[in-house]
Order: sequence, then C-alpha cells, then structure tokens
Amino acid sequence: MNICVFCASSLRIDRKYVDLAREVGAELARRGHTLVSGGATVSCMGAVTSAARAAGGFTVGVIPQVLVDIEVADTGSDELIVTDGMRERKAVMDARSDAFLVLPGGIGTLEELFEIWTARVLGIHDRPLVILDPWGLYEPLRQLVSGMHAEGFTRADVFDAISWTTTVEEAFAHLEARAQPVRPSVAELGEATG
Repeated sequence: MNICVFCASSLRIDRKYVDLAREVGAELARRGHTLVSGGATVSCMGAVTSAARAAGGFTVGVIPQVLVDIEVADTGSDELIVTDGMRERKAVMDARSDAFLVLPGGIGTLEELFEIWTARVLGIHDRPLVILDPWGLYEPLRQLVSGMHAEGFTRADVFDAISWTTTVEEAFAHLEARAQPVRPSVAELGEATG
C-alpha cells in the first residue's frame, strides 16, 4: 500500500515529534508499505523518509522546484518528483496514495489534512485518513469541528471520514483495516517478479 504521510518541516519543534516520525517511517517499511512524502530532508519529513529507507522501504518524494532551489530536496528518495508548485505537489501526492497518515505539524500539514478530509466527507474518495496524535496537539481542532457540527456547519459524517489515534500501532491498524490499494506497492511488485 502507498501511504502518504503529512508532517512537520519545522526545525523549532520538540525532538519527540521527530522521533515519532522516525518510528512511523521504520514501521511503515517493516509492514511492506511505500512512503509518499513531501520530498524534503528537514525535521519530521526528513526523519520519516530516512527511517523508512533505513528499514528497507521504498520512498516517493514530491517537492516543488522552489524547495529544490533552496536545497532541501531528499535526493536520496527512490523516486523524487519535482513539481512546478505546491498545488501540483499536493495533487501528485494525492494521486499516488492509497491512504493518508497525519502526524503533528503546522499550517501546511493542516492544509493537507483539510483538503483530504473535505474530499472524503464529500465522497470524492474513500481512502483512509488517520491522525496520529500522541500528545493531543490536534485536540482543539477536534473540539472546533465538533462545535461546527453542533452549529450545523458540517455534515453528520464528518468524524466518520477520519480516525484519531494515539499510537503508531493503532494508526497502522486503522490504515490497513480500511485501505483498498488502487495500485500495488513496491514491495508487492517485488514479490510478483521475485
């Protein structure tokens, strides 16, 4: 399965978030999945990809040219796709993914989360969307959306479209239970030809 991981690129965050990303990358590879990421080497984004590769996983990085120009591209990616801009980057990541895992992050991560979440609520896709939030960073967001629902601003199924988890094991259990791969992962391709 191709799993897209949305996460932080900030260098000012607590080390525990980077360690979580590293744990996710290693577990993703251990389970035979392909990582689709934002294609950068910094912070959580760099940690998840380097850990996935170190554990034998295949990584697909998608990065806009503007970030390549400031030398943060993960040139070690098994496949690095350079796009013209951020919108194209998100479209490619979406098209290449069977499931989405959201780690703690900032406004860029929230933008990615909301786009995929909205599309899921509208029935544009039915791929799993999982938030992994061990320390409750996204709890105010959950409360905000609950309040929006109570006031009639969201559909009744807004929370049916997303799973909220607190452990890596729980997050992967939700992803794997709900995913229906639309394309074989690199690991599955290797098994078919090996």
